[in-house]
Amino acid sequence: MPRKRCCGLIDEMPVCRNFIPGCKTDKQPIVVLLEEIEAIRLKDRQEMEQAECAAYMGVSRATFQRILYSARRKIAVALVEGCSIIIEGGNYMVKNRVFECTDCGEVWEVAPCTAGGKHGYEIACPKCGSMKKMKLEGGKKHTCGGAQNQDHNKGGCGCGGH
Repeated sequence: MPRKRCCGLIDEMPVCRNFIPGCKTDKQPIVVLLEEIEAIRLKDRQEMEQAECAAYMGVSRATFQRILYSARRKIAVALVEGCSIIIEGGNYMVKNRVFECTDCGEVWEVAPCTAGGKHGYEIACPKCGSMKKMKLEGGKKHTCGGAQNQDHNKGGCGCGGH
């Protein structure tokens, strides 16, 4: 019996979890796991190197390669055969968000943003109370825009939104 694979770390939940082809089909939907979507995001969308992706997700390079291969195969089948894609389940943990205050330099972690939870732009620095902060992600700093940011609720505002 194979040992259970360790959890892959994901940054945030996907904005959209169902994709339906424009044509009528009686094919069964394809289920793509959340860690598989994260692998696609890191490797194909962010264009990170495979070793960097594996480290970012907290899995070995071999495990990352298996996750990525599985995701690409499922998506290819869905596109070629006209199947719906449902993104759900898997063996994953959502990463905490890390912020740095631009006023006092304090760095702190916040649990993942959930429905009804606070977005990054709504969270004040625990040390000085400032609302001016940057989101730290993979060694890079991103501005934490807020509701005025047109990418808000698309996960692009820096809050790790839903």
